[in-house]
Amino acid sequence: MTLSDPRAGDHRIERIVFSEEDLSNRIRSLGEEIAAAAPESEEILLIGMLKGSFLFLADLARAIPRPVKLDFMVAASYYAGTVSSGEVTLKYEPDTSLKGRFVVIVEDIIDSGTTLKRLLPVFEAQEPAHLEVCTLLHKRLVTLDPPTRFVGFDAPPAFLVGYGLDYAEQFRNLPYIGVLAIDDE
Repeated sequence: MTLSDPRAGDHRIERIVFSEEDLSNRIRSLGEEIAAAAPESEEILLIGMLKGSFLFLADLARAIPRPVKLDFMVAASYYAGTVSSGEVTLKYEPDTSLKGRFVVIVEDIIDSGTTLKRLLPVFEAQEPAHLEVCTLLHKRLVTLDPPTRFVGFDAPPAFLVGYGLDYAEQFRNLPYIGVLAIDDE
């Protein structure tokens, strides 16, 4: 059985994996975890990996009960497909200095790890006091160095859309995360 959601256009959502309530509750907890992990003497800098993390980043920033600064990075490895191309293209790098800061890279989903494997050395070279990764979803297909410290949910092995995650730039506006019913294309 698939769900019909007018925000999904002619496509169908096979099932909802994480509801709006699930997302809200877990993001609130992640905000508290990040605040507790960051030394009081260090500024928290969240770097959102655009485009997929934008909704998660906004809610996460509001859930951290301390001052935070935000910056962004744009990297692409999916383009219009459902599988990573294996090539990472950097389209925009943060302007903010990372030196001496508590830096948290904010991702929507980690599956192949291709993007982060390419970017973590770039961030480490800028000498942050701490470099952490926070992802809303983790498929547990890869281990990163440094390991992913803050994880919202373990993700099922399916192509997920909604709450920032897309397929060919569609479905980011869904307020939940669901499995795209690809067979009706």
